[in-house]
Amino acid sequence: MCRHLACLGPEEPLGRVLVEPPHALYRQSWAPRHQRHGTVNADGFGVGWYAEGDPVPARYRRAGPIWADGSFADLARVVRTGALLAAVRDATLAGADAEAAAAPFAGDRWLFSHNGAVTGWPSSLAAVSRTLPPQDLLELEARNDSALVWALVLARLRAGDGEGQALADTVAEVAAAAPGSRLNLLLTDGTSIAATAWGDTLWYLHEPGHRIVVASEPYDDDPRWRPVADRTLLTANRTDLLLTPLKDPHADAAPHPPLGSGRAGAPPSPEESRT
Repeated sequence: MCRHLACLGPEEPLGRVLVEPPHALYRQSWAPRHQRHGTVNADGFGVGWYAEGDPVPARYRRAGPIWADGSFADLARVVRTGALLAAVRDATLAGADAEAAAAPFAGDRWLFSHNGAVTGWPSSLAAVSRTLPPQDLLELEARNDSALVWALVLARLRAGDGEGQALADTVAEVAAAAPGSRLNLLLTDGTSIAATAWGDTLWYLHEPGHRIVVASEPYDDDPRWRPVADRTLLTANRTDLLLTPLKDPHADAAPHPPLGSGRAGAPPSPEESRT
């Protein structure tokens, strides 16, 4: 599995978010507090960030543990950004894809991470994969479940879906084909964040008008951190936050309300959350 985090806020060094807090993602690589599956996230890491005036993110990824990379310490100290997505990885299956299998994945202006696992991989998604154009399959960064899930999300984004809708529809499609999958997805375009809680922990810290952090687990003990209920879509920007229930395709229950309901305060729809 993994731990991941996305943050939108004032421009500051990467390390202020990823290293300095007492339970930062850096520490979660060997001592996570809320991880349900696996105990050590040492099979790679990555961070993606946005520079002012450039909508295409930069990435730094490695195949080894974050604590063993001396270059990352320098990077985290001097690179400043107001928008980032980072992850530390615990590989579900051993593979030869090295850093290519480490999140964040990237396409156009988006960064993406998957915390979880697709049950029955790869055979469970064989039929689903045929919905993608052959070129998309040939361009997969890695031969793992997360890379294919990202390809499904990216195809929807490029077709015009909003970030929240793209995640919600991909989770429904994958969950229908592979029951029992854990599908905590995290996506940003540098101005908004979309995430799903589906089988693992997800938390957020929101300071309206200033900062939004969405993470697998809190990086400190600030009492303003809030857990996200399982089977929920979160969409947010620096100002607004929306939580929407997601329907489990295998649950025998009454339909959930459509995306855009379940507001707290006056948050936007998934599309409105983009600034």
